Amino acid sequence: MKKHHALYQTMLDGMARYGGTLEGAAEEGLGVPASCIRRRVILAPWWEPSMFAPEAFGRAEYLSPVPNAEIMVWDVTPPKGEAVTFIKTHIGAPVCMDAALSLGLTACEECLFIGSVGALDPAMRLGDIVVPEFSVCGDGASRYLLPGSLAENNPFGMRAYPDAALNGRLIQAAKRIAGEEGVGFHTARNFSIDTIFAQFSRIDAILALGCNTVEMETAAVFRAAELAGYRMAALFSVSDNALQNKSLLGGREAEERAYRKRVRATVFPKILYACFAQGKA
Repeated sequence: MKKHHALYQTMLDGMARYGGTLEGAAEEGLGVPASCIRRRVILAPWWEPSMFAPEAFGRAEYLSPVPNAEIMVWDVTPPKGEAVTFIKTHIGAPVCMDAALSLGLTACEECLFIGSVGALDPAMRLGDIVVPEFSVCGDGASRYLLPGSLAENNPFGMRAYPDAALNGRLIQAAKRIAGEEGVGFHTARNFSIDTIFAQFSRIDAILALGCNTVEMETAAVFRAAELAGYRMAALFSVSDNALQNKSLLGGREAEERAYRKRVRATVFPKILYACFAQGKA
């Protein structure tokens, strides 16, 4: 049984007060019954199992009730080791946070978040692998993950951390496998933002906070997982680098993008499964 944070229990009590059930909350947040979720989960805002090489990733069975569901869930049988659940939430802290909170009502014990990250460091090239040491809150959804008055809560600039033990295992696996594959590896100080369009006018402010990567979800989902009582860490792929004028909005070479896709397809599954394998059986 998970050890939930007191604030998480307050959320559950609020649901019950207005007619909600735990079973209903889990299924609403994930799109499938809680019984479909395994103890190890891969959580992705945008990626799907089809983006990974089948020989490295394994066989994925789609579980969601309709094609292209709002939340998409697969049961994945890897080449070796135990099966895992793969969840695609779509982009942004609010939807990803709700899925992460809902995992507290399932068998999930460990979750690896995967996705793209923008680099703010000349040493990071497109396709490099990044594990964040922490994520600085620049999103609005995290306001709901603090106790006290909504009017007074202001999490902006607060750090949210991955689980220390799981993150240590992930760093060890990522560093080793990236080295074997000749891929760049970095740890990062990440900033979670709510916007792509408006972020570029704020790059100097983000750098001033000591951050060297930017993405959209992990400040919220790290905190959500901690409240919900399971372990979470994150593995990123560098999709762009504003400091090299290679942004999401232009400047990236086709060869760089193709290299990144190859690294994601073949190297990411090795790291994910190696990290999970290091955990307790």
